[in-house]
Formats: sequence, C-alpha cells, structure tokens
Amino acid sequence: MRVKKLLVLCVSAVLAGSMLLAGCSKKEESKTDESLQYVKDNKELILGLDASFPPMGFTDKDQKIVGFDIDMAKEVTKRMGIKLKLQPINWDSKDQELQGKTIDCIWNGLTYSEDRAKEMLCSESYMDNHQVMLVPEKSKIKSLKDIKKQQVGVQKGSTAADAVDKTEELKNAKIVYFGNNVEILNDLGNGCDAAVMDEVVAKYYAKKDPGKFKILNDNLSTEKYVIGFRTGDEKLKTEVENQLKDMKKDGTLAKISKKWFGEDLTTIK
Repeated sequence: MRVKKLLVLCVSAVLAGSMLLAGCSKKEESKTDESLQYVKDNKELILGLDASFPPMGFTDKDQKIVGFDIDMAKEVTKRMGIKLKLQPINWDSKDQELQGKTIDCIWNGLTYSEDRAKEMLCSESYMDNHQVMLVPEKSKIKSLKDIKKQQVGVQKGSTAADAVDKTEELKNAKIVYFGNNVEILNDLGNGCDAAVMDEVVAKYYAKKDPGKFKILNDNLSTEKYVIGFRTGDEKLKTEVENQLKDMKKDGTLAKISKKWFGEDLTTIK
C-alpha cells in the first residue's frame, strides 16, 4: 500500500515538473522581437551620438548636427518610411541610454569590441578605422617611442582609451581623460602633449587647421565601425543592414562617402 502511494506521489511530482517546464518553454516562445515594429509605430528612429565627433556626427557652425553617419542614417530612415531623430548623449553612458530606451541605436563612429558585443547587438561593419596619435605640428614627438611621461589626452569610455591601455609605449605616460575630442584638441599643446583618437577624426582636424597638428605614422590599433542596437533587436538591425546593402548596390553609399572623404571607404558587401 505504501509502495502504491509512493508511486502515485512520484508520478504526480514528475507531471508537475513537466507542466512547469512546459509553462517556462511556452513563456520563452511567447517572447517576440518587436524592435522593427516598435520604431515603425513610433514613426521614428532615435539615434544616439556624441555630437562632437566630426566627420561622423557633429554640430556645425549653424548648430545643426551633420556628418557622414548622419547622412547615412537619414537615407536609411527615408527608405524605411520613418523620421530620424538625433539625440546627443554622454558617450560614457551610451550603454545605459540604449538599454533605457531613450535611444534606439548608437550610430556615430562606434567601434566594435568584444566587451561592447556583450552589452549591445552590433551590426555588420561598414567602415575600417585606426587609433592614431595626434601631436602639435612643432612637437618633438616623432613616434610612440618618444612618449615618456608626457600627458596624453583621450576620450573617456572610447576604444581610444582601450588602445592606450594596451600600448606598451604609453605605460609611463600620464593619461588625461576628456568628455569628447573637441575638448582634447583645445587642450592639445596647451596642457596635453599628444592625443589618441580615431583616424578619421584626426585627419578631419588636421585638414581643417593646416599646420596646427600632425598625425604620427604609428597605429595603436585597427578597428571596425558598427551600429549598436539593444540586445535582441535583431529585426531592426537586419532592416538597417539591408537598407545599407541596397544603398551600396545603387551607389548611394559611395556618393555619401565621397562627399565626406573624397573616396568610397565603406566596407559593406
């Protein structure tokens, strides 16, 4: 009799466990990716950016946010039938802004890294980049080997900061952190002896102010630019990627790139 009761209890426990697991599975299956529908319902894509990162995205003399990434995003959202809203953010808090849904993506010279891929969903790369060192034109610094205990400016929370941490030649340098590249360049030669930043930004400023800065030949790292989305927002990411691929095929992407760089630097297939 006791055996029969024990058997009944065991069977009941197994059935209860199975029902619980089935319930969990059903709950997991009910989760759907509504990211694309979300921006369509809102009729806009909110793009988070550091508005002082030329030529990718920055505020011009008329206080308008312009740039290479901005032109790409405008064309993508136009083809999607929605508006583009530009939202300047604190670059060091970009992950929180994204996860808090105050923005829908980060599209502003965002460099891929394994750590970032753990925090957000990264798109396919659309452009290659390098981290380089910029110094005043008359500086005696000719290469990374000349850096001893000088002050080196870098943007906080950037992959430039990561590159500096991994560069052996800079282990004795005094690293000074800034909020953005404009602040760094304003201090370069007036406090900081050198700066590390994205090559596209360094080239932009070197060209903008001839004879003021020079870029050293050393590359601290080679990187790839991506667009950052919330983890799980696969449908939105795929839609944006597909639009960019269409723009590559019809020549629109090359046209935008030539406008800002004089040549097609995009790497989208």
